[in-house]
Amino acid sequence: MFFWRKKNNQEQQDREAAEDKIVHHPSEPDLEPVQDADPQIDPEFTKHELNETETEVIEELEEIPSPVSRPVDTEVHHESGGGWFSRLSDGLSKSSGKIGLGLGDIFSKGKPDEASLAQLEDLLIEADLGPKTAAALVDKMRERKFDKGDTLAEVQRALVEEITKILSKTVRPLNVAKPEKGPRTYLVCGVNGVGKTTTIGKLAYQLHFKQHKKVMIAAGDTFRAAAIEQLQIWADRTKCPLIARDIGADAASVAFESYEVALKDGMDVLMIDTAGRLHNKANLMAELEKIIRVLQKYGEDIPHEVLLVLDATTGQNAISQVETFNQIVKVTGLVVTKLDGSAKGGVVVALADKFGLPIFAVGVGEDIEDLQPFKPESFAQALVGLSA
Repeated sequence: MFFWRKKNNQEQQDREAAEDKIVHHPSEPDLEPVQDADPQIDPEFTKHELNETETEVIEELEEIPSPVSRPVDTEVHHESGGGWFSRLSDGLSKSSGKIGLGLGDIFSKGKPDEASLAQLEDLLIEADLGPKTAAALVDKMRERKFDKGDTLAEVQRALVEEITKILSKTVRPLNVAKPEKGPRTYLVCGVNGVGKTTTIGKLAYQLHFKQHKKVMIAAGDTFRAAAIEQLQIWADRTKCPLIARDIGADAASVAFESYEVALKDGMDVLMIDTAGRLHNKANLMAELEKIIRVLQKYGEDIPHEVLLVLDATTGQNAISQVETFNQIVKVTGLVVTKLDGSAKGGVVVALADKFGLPIFAVGVGEDIEDLQPFKPESFAQALVGLSA
């Protein structure tokens, strides 16, 4: 590269001229001084490399899932044979996995014999069906004849059939019809922590949005501040009025006043929450008896249902809870929650076999749709791990 500039020393200029003649032949064109010029950039490069399109930018971003808000959708319907069965199977996966793996280990090699049937009885007891129910089911297996084909599938189908027979004793839909006078009244009981408040909220959602009933909720558990606060949240969410009083208020007075307001406002359904401090059985018994006594001033058949909410994760302890509450108040039906929380789903079969009480609903999750009416055959299939 050469830069032409004026030289003060003439002798130096002459010497440079002579050197230039040596370097550049006279026939070659004269060199021009280098000029600063704008760089020429390929327009395709400018378009694609420097100015990425929106699509290209998005494709290069790392995909990060965003939290999804799930508002109450009054138009969503889940059929028990489709979406609900899938959620029921998922919820019972801990129980069905335990039973399914056990059945595979026991019957994958051949037809049932005394040794394998004894193992089956142990498996059913471990799955919280209880000794009496497990023994009865194994006796039914002894009476059956199995082919030499797929023994495991035959045993699964036979178990589903026999469990369904036991559970069918519990089939009675929850009556939601409005009586001639006043609302249909449900007294909701259960020990603390089983999910009474959540059950009331989910039932209110089902009755109000799906069956278009006018539902009122009463905060009869005046012992715990959290119970009233939680009910208020569910009342707001389900657009149902709530009758509540200060902590320590008389629960029977709350129930009586709630019925009075529900009668005046033409409500279809009244659900009354109650305390669950089972450690103080005498006080709880007196409180529940008083609630029923004041409600029966409006009619001898009130409350129309006494619903006992049970937590499936407690296993066989749920049986003792039914026995205890039956001593306090006549339980007319059960709701079993948290079936997705443990491998003790078999307790539902034990409850049905021992008490024969209607199981109105089962819950398999936190979603508002995860409490649904009880279907014996679907439950039996999901429990054993057999597809619908």
